Amino acid sequence: MQVEKDFIKPDSANLPKVDSFMIANFFASNPDFCSAEFRNVKTSVSSRQSYGDDAIGYVQLKRDHTLCTVKCRICPEHKVRQTSYSVSMVIDEKEGVVKSVQCHDCPASLGGCKHSVAFLMWMHRRSEEPACTSTECYWKK
Repeated sequence: MQVEKDFIKPDSANLPKVDSFMIANFFASNPDFCSAEFRNVKTSVSSRQSYGDDAIGYVQLKRDHTLCTVKCRICPEHKVRQTSYSVSMVIDEKEGVVKSVQCHDCPASLGGCKHSVAFLMWMHRRSEEPACTSTECYWKK
């Protein structure tokens, strides 16, 4: 795996902050995630820590003025030998808003999918990590 042009490998010091208010606003304002199937079971299953921390790898980011684009690769949950799903997130750091989270390879991505939710919740968990002096690289799998 290579880092894409203009992207860098993130660590715990340069990853954008995603708080619970940003997540709530994103889910409330995004029509892809307001359907009945995303309100309860599917969201809680795909946002669980055991799934996101094990499946997400090869994270990279790019900052362009106030927008921060973060991309990752997510390993399929059941068929781990298949190619990983590519997921990207755009965050407006000045406004404190998650603009979009999109899975590019999943057939269910047009209506929002579990990979997008897993990546969003992974970013939230990484934002809560306390030690700012120790850095952890997220470019691993």
